[in-house]
Amino acid sequence: MKRSEINRALRDMESMLEKYRFALPPFCHYTPEDWQTKGHDHDEIRDNMLGWDITDYGLGDFNKVGFSLITLRNGNLAMSDKYAKTYAEKLLFIKEGQYSPNHFHWHKMEDIINRGGGTLLIRVYNSLPDESIDRESDVTVHLDGVTRTVPAGTQLRLMPGMSISIQPRLYHDFEVEPGSGDVLIGEVSQCNDDNTDNRFEPPVGRFPAIEEDEPPYRLLCNEYPEARS
Repeated sequence: MKRSEINRALRDMESMLEKYRFALPPFCHYTPEDWQTKGHDHDEIRDNMLGWDITDYGLGDFNKVGFSLITLRNGNLAMSDKYAKTYAEKLLFIKEGQYSPNHFHWHKMEDIINRGGGTLLIRVYNSLPDESIDRESDVTVHLDGVTRTVPAGTQLRLMPGMSISIQPRLYHDFEVEPGSGDVLIGEVSQCNDDNTDNRFEPPVGRFPAIEEDEPPYRLLCNEYPEARS
């Protein structure tokens, strides 16, 4: 993915957040130069991968398969003695025409909330014991406190304000209902680990290889330099 694409995606998400008056924590505004001065007092941000995250899933077509995200808070199961939080919060931004591929989480339970914009479509499947997609059995879902059972592969429509609870090992993908407009999404979950807790079907990458065609506007959450001693 080109750095210019990443910079453009960052600014597009900032514009969406400004539209909906969602204020970001200070670390989301740090420049690459700012990060060069940050010491060990910022280790929680580094260790728990807080901040910006832009991905094209390694497929090289961000406008069709891609997502913009910010991790606002997170714990760390591998370092629970240091970071006691058992929860995480993200913002996600998906533009009309984009798609986030089918996946599940082995450990994380999450609520996905339409915070504003168009209609979010989430397709759901159960998983089989071998972790493949169960394309036959009905799926029980929880939408804002209401339990529903739907056929495998149903696309659920989340209009602004609506949410769904995603259980571990429940396959799900994201896209926007055509003609409804870009969507700002909230995610409230257990601790998040994008390095070890995503199973994509079919397999894709998670963090993009970057072609440096211009300077970075912000650093992504997997790009922070080590702390200055």
